[in-house]
Amino acid sequence: MGIFLNPGYENFKMTIQSQIYVDKTEMIGYVNSLINTDQRYVAVSRPRRFGKTTAVNMLCAYYDKSVDSRKLFDGLFISKISERKNPENPKKSDDKFKNLDWDIYLNKFNVIRIDMAKYIRKSSSVENFVEIVNDAVSREIVQNYSDVNFFDIEDLRLCLENVYQSTNEKFIIIIDEWDAILRKFKDDVKAYVTYLDFLRDLLKDEPYLALVYMTGILPIKKYGEHSALNMFTEYSMISPMQLAEYVGFTEKEVKEICCEYHLNFKEIKAWYDGYLVYGNIPLAERKVKNESEVPCYLYSPVSVINAALTGRIQNYWNETETADALKEYIKRNYAGLKEDVAILMSGKKLHIDISTYQNDMTTFQSKDDIFTLLIHLGYLGYDSVNRCTFIPNKEVNEVFRQTTREDEWGYIFKALSDSQKLLEATWNGNSEEVARFIEEAHMRAGNQTYNSENALSYAVRLAYFNAEEYYTLIPEMQAGKGYADLVYIPSPKYPDKPAMLIELKWNKDAQTAIKQIHRQKYPESLQKYKGNLILVGINYDSEVNHNDINFKHHSCSIEKA
Repeated sequence: MGIFLNPGYENFKMTIQSQIYVDKTEMIGYVNSLINTDQRYVAVSRPRRFGKTTAVNMLCAYYDKSVDSRKLFDGLFISKISERKNPENPKKSDDKFKNLDWDIYLNKFNVIRIDMAKYIRKSSSVENFVEIVNDAVSREIVQNYSDVNFFDIEDLRLCLENVYQSTNEKFIIIIDEWDAILRKFKDDVKAYVTYLDFLRDLLKDEPYLALVYMTGILPIKKYGEHSALNMFTEYSMISPMQLAEYVGFTEKEVKEICCEYHLNFKEIKAWYDGYLVYGNIPLAERKVKNESEVPCYLYSPVSVINAALTGRIQNYWNETETADALKEYIKRNYAGLKEDVAILMSGKKLHIDISTYQNDMTTFQSKDDIFTLLIHLGYLGYDSVNRCTFIPNKEVNEVFRQTTREDEWGYIFKALSDSQKLLEATWNGNSEEVARFIEEAHMRAGNQTYNSENALSYAVRLAYFNAEEYYTLIPEMQAGKGYADLVYIPSPKYPDKPAMLIELKWNKDAQTAIKQIHRQKYPESLQKYKGNLILVGINYDSEVNHNDINFKHHSCSIEKA
């Protein structure tokens, strides 16, 4: 048993002997199906606290040829795969992973395990780090293969190639925390290139490799137009595919823990659930022709285990992660970022574009890039079907609240609160309250929004942003004989909510706006909502002198139709 070469099974043995062990060995069946194929390059990115190292220890214990780990896996889920029979063909097992025998690759390979995070602490630069890793692993290879004639004992790639040529033995390389160096030297672009080129030269298209399995927090970094490691299939929190159910604890697994440890499942769900991912459905299990993905709600394993062992349902995030990283990113000065964070903290979802994120911790072109990074760090969840992000649970929301306690956040939370009160005042037909909230929101929107009716429309839409939870907004909707300024149509989830039609006026009066609604017969296009339709007229008079008590004053008129 070596440090790098064939590290044995002791780490995984300690895991399965722990008081709480959730069996994820079925994952081995899928990984086995990739051995010696073009898909043998696997990159799994997960947040901290989601069992990356446990999976690494499991794979090392299974593949390592220097030990006999059959007894370790006997009785675990992977050993029972072949026992499940396919009802349509009793002679064929119901193994969704190419029907391979569970032990086909058990203890059959040389395994090289490299924990990049360990060696980054000893390195003064990226070049120094690459040299340390290369030399340390090469030395152990040479020591264990004394019969091989090595061309260059200081070149790891050549050492592996020489072993394969001499013995026909292939290697499985398992790299834990592959992105540790990118996180330490996050501002050094040259470091990215040096490190990724090292990995590419060691791994890409090499015949001595049966499998490469890498874990990290970040997806694989791209530089230029292409990735140096484009041979990898990436299984991320955004797209976990076949590995979805192995990323964290599933609901079924958590229910079993709650039952055994007498925990309130609803409370556990509120605190630690929420990482919604979509996993691939195996071809043999698809019931509909185009069915390919199934939703899976994941729980934070570390937090669930801590809650079970201590009996305390609380925030365990800070024991493994500080709020400093979160604070750094949400303080970035991107337009609307803080407001969007406040909206997320209120329990709402936001549509984001994840396509521009550059898979690092420094290259941000928009707030969407920041949010995409926070998804990979585990601070946010992502719904890939609806393309929106959200704070997954109470535990993470607590971290956000600790991060946003400064006074500068006060006005944002007030705006959120006022938006809900504005919506309720509109439903209740309280025109004076609506005018007051619109006036306050208009002032928060800035002086540039006081120069036209279009600018007023922008301010009003901001004021009603809480309405997006209940409505679909249609600006400038064609209705009757013209175009209604803002129309809010109730979403199917809230059919009881009244439709809202808002007409805006500039330097006139609110009643004129209501008259226009009727004159242009806008409500005729909303006959479906007759009896449950609110007409709102809003006016801002820009010609009032700044010394007048009515300066920047808004008026409102509300009718039900």
